[in-house]
Amino acid sequence: MSGQSKYQSFQEFWPFYLREHAHPLSRAMHYIGTTGVLAIVVAAFASGNLVWLWLTPICGYGFAWAAHFFVEKNKPATFTYPLWSLIGDFRMYFLFLCGGLSPHLQAAGVNSAD
Repeated sequence: MSGQSKYQSFQEFWPFYLREHAHPLSRAMHYIGTTGVLAIVVAAFASGNLVWLWLTPICGYGFAWAAHFFVEKNKPATFTYPLWSLIGDFRMYFLFLCGGLSPHLQAAGVNSAD
């Protein structure tokens, strides 16, 4: 697409994002990475040692990219849609924690055990 995004809004992107995370193990690896990111942020601010914040992309992307390369066997959406992918990750994480992810997965055509 000659420099133009395939998705014009996050609402259009969201079902694609969920389909790119169809495997439950992939989603679990994302949840581990996101939990690690949040723990690092809390620890860094609680300790006043903000240098720990440099670990957040390593933790978050490390788990997520491993999930894509070894479980989903697809290209991480963050390579093409970095901001929407980050928003999608946190949305997926919090919907999972609240027990509300399954309807979104089903609407996106993903069979879910969540």
